[in-house]
Amino acid sequence: METYNNGFQGIETDLVVVGAGIAGISAALEAAETGFGVLLIEKNPFIGGRVAQLFEYFPKLCPPTCGLEINIRRLRENEKIKLLTLANVKKIEKTEKGLVLEVTQNPRFVNNRCTICGECAKVCPVERPNDFNFGLDKTKAIYIPYENAYPSKYVIDPQYCKFDECKMCLDVCKYNAIDFNEHKQKYRVEARALIWATGWDPYDATRLENLGFGKYPNVITNMMMERLASPFGPTKGEIRIPNFNMELKEVAFVQCAGSRDENHLEFCSTVCCLASMKQAHYIRTQYPDTKIHIFYIDLRANGILEDFYNRTKADPLIEYHRGKVAKVWQNPQNKRLVVEAEDTLSGVLTKKEVDLVVLATGMQPTTSKKIIPLDNIIDDNGFVRNELDGAIIGCGTCVSPKDVASVVQEATGAAMKAIVKIKEAQ
Repeated sequence: METYNNGFQGIETDLVVVGAGIAGISAALEAAETGFGVLLIEKNPFIGGRVAQLFEYFPKLCPPTCGLEINIRRLRENEKIKLLTLANVKKIEKTEKGLVLEVTQNPRFVNNRCTICGECAKVCPVERPNDFNFGLDKTKAIYIPYENAYPSKYVIDPQYCKFDECKMCLDVCKYNAIDFNEHKQKYRVEARALIWATGWDPYDATRLENLGFGKYPNVITNMMMERLASPFGPTKGEIRIPNFNMELKEVAFVQCAGSRDENHLEFCSTVCCLASMKQAHYIRTQYPDTKIHIFYIDLRANGILEDFYNRTKADPLIEYHRGKVAKVWQNPQNKRLVVEAEDTLSGVLTKKEVDLVVLATGMQPTTSKKIIPLDNIIDDNGFVRNELDGAIIGCGTCVSPKDVASVVQEATGAAMKAIVKIKEAQ
């Protein structure tokens, strides 16, 4: 399935935004609604990024779907924005007037005739791990990424689909919406400014061997907890591990799981403390008698967010333990997990036996994977550093860890910087 169409298609635009999470969408809308043409590029088959995977925001504990739906409607109705999903930037060249990019778009194999009727998925015989839900459940090889995903149409995973060996989805589709003959597309994009907003990935918890992730099913990550709590997640909002019988009486949150550690992520991800407090609320709401243990090095809750921390701290069933967790193992007698940490306030080694461990894994910028095809644009931790090269305006969590509200504010500033560059190039 590596076949390309012949040659490059040309696109001219004022601004390219790479990454269609909350940062990229916000920046694209700010620029487009000011009258500038925008090409929005996203590697996934959907837009929304990590925000789409969250159940609720802190401190208000409201769902992010409301804001996303509003922004998606604004984007859909704005003719100044051209969206390319399943696309990646392969090359960037600077010119006197701006930039030239080489962009590759992978085939979706489903066109705009799709009505999301679901008949194709019903007959598809092949399953794949659901990466949107971090492998907690499965989808068919032809699938909708998540409830209310945009673009609103199915997509085929070429790693799992049998294509011509099967064709069952083709046979049941009444609208000729499935096209196995789609090829990769290549674009040559000329632009005057570029915003890089590719966001973050959860740190790989399998690298934290002492904390039991991948070894014990009841050790999960903070992002997995978001999906378990979501009514659109693998358990329809019931906080439990699929295919694992477990009564939640005590839960431990392990802060700085891989963060502030020179062997993993040496920086603080800034939002993990508050995210764990928020998730403690998820559990306490669903299981009112469950006791929560939060193991931390330092608690970070700046400004108005300190009120959220104080509200959580006032809960008599949420207990804070100052100390970095050394290891997590399973009690062979009852299959519960034992969390071991030194209390740095008392100097006493503590062991707590719990039913579920949630690892607060850090925010690793996607740019740490060297996805920007330009040298000297990222620092040692993989964050975009604007001062190193004027060709790219960094935006969002690929610049530094931050919460959603801060990301949206930064996106407005990035759009303003881009507009200045566009004006200078005219």
